[in-house]
Amino acid sequence: MASGKHKWFMKVRGSYLPSSAVGWLTYIPYTAYLVGVLVFVLNQSYSFWHGLFIVLPNWIAAVAVMNYLAARKS
Repeated sequence: MASGKHKWFMKVRGSYLPSSAVGWLTYIPYTAYLVGVLVFVLNQSYSFWHGLFIVLPNWIAAVAVMNYLAARKS
């Protein structure tokens, strides 16, 4: 657990919201990763289902990592 003045996120209804500038800045690489995976899949000649099976696990992993980080820094 982070100390009071070093909290990046605050817990709200089972989720986490940024409570500092550093917390908000963590969303830049997170969003870039999500968009990057989607752009990669859209630029390839994958079928819908093949693309879905690439995007979905990557997005779930990204959410899990972000949730872990938020839990550690709140």
